[in-house]
Amino acid sequence: MRKPPIPLMLCLSLAGCMVGPDYQPPKIDTPAAYRYVDKEAKDLSNTLWWEQFHDPVLNELIRTALLENKDIKIAAARVEEFQGRYGQTRSLLFPQVGLGAQGQRSRSPRDTGPVSLDPSVDPVFNNYQAILSVNWELDIWGRLRRLDESARADLLASEEGRRSVILSLVASVASSYVTLRDLDRELEIARTTAKARSESYEIFKLRYGAGTISEMELAQNQSELERTQASVAQLQPLVAQQENALAVLLGRNPGPIIRGRDLAQLNLPTVPAGLPSDLLERRPDLRQAELNLISANAQIGAAKAQYFPTISLTGLLGSASNQLSNLFTGPASTWSYGVAVSMPIFTAGGIAGQVQQAEAIQKQALQIYQQSIQSAFRDVENALVASSKSRERMAYQARQVEALSTYAHYARLRYDNGYTSYIEVLDAERSLFDAQLDYTRTRGSVFTNMIDLYKATGGGWVTEADKLTATANQKRP
Repeated sequence: MRKPPIPLMLCLSLAGCMVGPDYQPPKIDTPAAYRYVDKEAKDLSNTLWWEQFHDPVLNELIRTALLENKDIKIAAARVEEFQGRYGQTRSLLFPQVGLGAQGQRSRSPRDTGPVSLDPSVDPVFNNYQAILSVNWELDIWGRLRRLDESARADLLASEEGRRSVILSLVASVASSYVTLRDLDRELEIARTTAKARSESYEIFKLRYGAGTISEMELAQNQSELERTQASVAQLQPLVAQQENALAVLLGRNPGPIIRGRDLAQLNLPTVPAGLPSDLLERRPDLRQAELNLISANAQIGAAKAQYFPTISLTGLLGSASNQLSNLFTGPASTWSYGVAVSMPIFTAGGIAGQVQQAEAIQKQALQIYQQSIQSAFRDVENALVASSKSRERMAYQARQVEALSTYAHYARLRYDNGYTSYIEVLDAERSLFDAQLDYTRTRGSVFTNMIDLYKATGGGWVTEADKLTATANQKRP
């Protein structure tokens, strides 16, 4: 058997060589534990945590958002884009085969130059060709493999980006729904109070007409009526705006949103458990940041490989004939093969600039990755302390509302029996109204803080939510 030429053997022996740095995971300063860890925390990261609210309407809203939200569809299309890029880049590792064919008919003039064309020679010429060409760049220095490594990391990063959209979307829908139910409750309190004060004001007008109260007391009563009616007018557009925001998250035009359980009937999810070290695997945005770093690191090798020769194998096999009927006969066959080598000699710093650019991008990606991790730790710590303290604040405010209800009741009795002025009644009712609104807002904060905690800790629930999307798409006609 004939041995391949020595240069080709050398090329093949060097095929496993790749210039540029291999990726090494950076060292991460991970705290041993969270400062505000909850003693009752449970590892529920792989469950559909929003189902713990026990509100079927919320469950359906989240399913709808996962199916129809425009950000989800954009992220899915971005994954398809990077799949195409990866396929295009990976194809360069393999021989590129092409097929060409042409037919040409031409006539030469008989009087050309000092010697005329012989009259017996036909001046009309035919030329037919059918060529199969092959070109294969030998990836000796690993340029193509580094590009393939970078493209693969970009593809995986786009998938993690899609999962990050799912994480944010589920949390946004749940938070928006809780905020909507919070505003509904605030509006209900304002309307109930305004109705009671409207009835009281009508009684006060009768008493003022009978001369049993002063005009000052009537004005005081009216001022509180106007205050509560202004609160109603303030809350009504907030409810409509929140409905519109939630509708857009669902992939719909702005409009009304169906309601489920009242805010007071929602069940509070369990606090999720986890260690800081788990966060690197549970948060898709952190995995995306690391994959971006891997991609940038591979680009350094691809840039440095341009310093070295580019070697390509070329081949051609085909037929050429001046008669179409003889195109595929033996005498018409043609072939050639060769090796093409090119190497930069002077680029005026062009390649050095590309290497410097790739290294700078890798440094940026490294800092972004480390910054993302620190931000993730911060998000969890903030959510933990906010969740703990909001529940504590809600307990205080519940007792405050109860005490102010008692205060308002006895203040009214004292006023009706002539033991105190109406100012005391106004003070008690005003304080009770404000405390009721504050308590409702805090209750809503308790739920939204828990939602933020599940968003900050991430987990397998993102995969479970993704399965809901896949299942819904399969059921579509």
